[in-house]
Amino acid sequence: MDISTLPGLLRRNALRFGEKRVALREKEFGIWQAITWRDYYENVKHLALGLHLLGFQKGDKLAVIGDNRPEWFYAELAAQSLGGAVVGIYPDSHPDQVEYNINHSDSTFVMAGDQEQADKILTIKNKCPKIRKAIVDDPKGMRGYDDLILVFLTDVQQSGRALANRNPALFDELIDQLSPDDVGLIIYTSGTTGLPKGSMITHRNMTSIGRFLDAVDEARETDNYVSFLPLSWIGEQHFALYWSLTKGFTVNFPEKVGTTQQNIREIGPDLMLAPPRIWEKMCSDIQVKIQDAAWIKRIVYKLFLSVGYRATDFKLSKKTPPVHLRLFKWVGYWLLFRSLKNYLGLARVRHVYTGGAPLGPEIFRMFQALDINIKQAYGMTELSGGTLIHRTDDIRLDTVGKPLPGIEVKISDEGEMMIRGDTNFKGYYKDPEATQKALRDGWFHTGDAAIIDED
Repeated sequence: MDISTLPGLLRRNALRFGEKRVALREKEFGIWQAITWRDYYENVKHLALGLHLLGFQKGDKLAVIGDNRPEWFYAELAAQSLGGAVVGIYPDSHPDQVEYNINHSDSTFVMAGDQEQADKILTIKNKCPKIRKAIVDDPKGMRGYDDLILVFLTDVQQSGRALANRNPALFDELIDQLSPDDVGLIIYTSGTTGLPKGSMITHRNMTSIGRFLDAVDEARETDNYVSFLPLSWIGEQHFALYWSLTKGFTVNFPEKVGTTQQNIREIGPDLMLAPPRIWEKMCSDIQVKIQDAAWIKRIVYKLFLSVGYRATDFKLSKKTPPVHLRLFKWVGYWLLFRSLKNYLGLARVRHVYTGGAPLGPEIFRMFQALDINIKQAYGMTELSGGTLIHRTDDIRLDTVGKPLPGIEVKISDEGEMMIRGDTNFKGYYKDPEATQKALRDGWFHTGDAAIIDED
């Protein structure tokens, strides 16, 4: 079975796990709703066939704007199943930004997460002549809307379900026609100068980086991941979609942005990715919790945190801490660290990363002292995600880690880091000049100055 495309991976997981394993989980109205791999596959199939009936063809683009929900996954994989690409748009984007992304990408279909996003589309629709339909996921508050461009997601899926009943083999045939070199995603990145450029990510890019990451930090089918970072960011695509489809673990969606930390506590993820601002917020929360605690707990915290820092210094210098320090740290874990990790929702976390920007060394050391082994991930949209990552037993705060297997790194004579591998993007959409400048002889020029240590 072909697993060189994301829809191919989804089909494999549906056949392998069926109703036995949970693929996605979303909290709605205070209750976690489970979606099995079979349900996941059926939702994608019905949406894809519904889009097919609406005229979505190979090479078409579906722009998606909304919060993290299972329906984003359905839309992305449905468009990709038809040989098309998804254009991810940040949910807080101004209508002018939405208009630019839709028009520049030549998107013919749009999926809006809710009324707020649908209103943006209706505001700019006359400036986006190529849009044929705007699909709305959550129709709450839209009963009085009668614009002919609008169609509801459930209606599209219903028509797709009817087509599947009439032609059961069609969806598999469409997936089998896909190529690893088909573009499945376009993400717009704003540079320091000029208009945003659309990076074209192929199925080869997506499946490769999911596989490469798992070769270093192996995930388990029983693992849980909480998806709360924007899916229009390549880092979240890498972890929530590519890695989960590669390995088959469960992706969980918070009820809303304001309940993210609470929902993380409820799930207790095994895998986690967060930018520095999230780790800084958690650090601040710990400080507040300790300050509000009884005086004896404050003393215990101060004592054992210093023990954690000393143990961390040994670890980062690759030295074995003395027996008494290991004993004190063990006591500190049961008296303090375990409850703090539970408070953060990180009691079970096994692979945990920071990305998007460098994490301050003091924040880094504090989490290491709490026995939360944060690793730095370096990547770019053009690299399909995180391509350099700290190894679990080899963390150095002044580095961004080592390349994933299958990725080559070298430094140019000018000191610029260049990267080569199956994760390198196809190019910038409708910008051959910028593509030629960024991709030369198979190497992507990152624009970042770097040096490579011997080890």
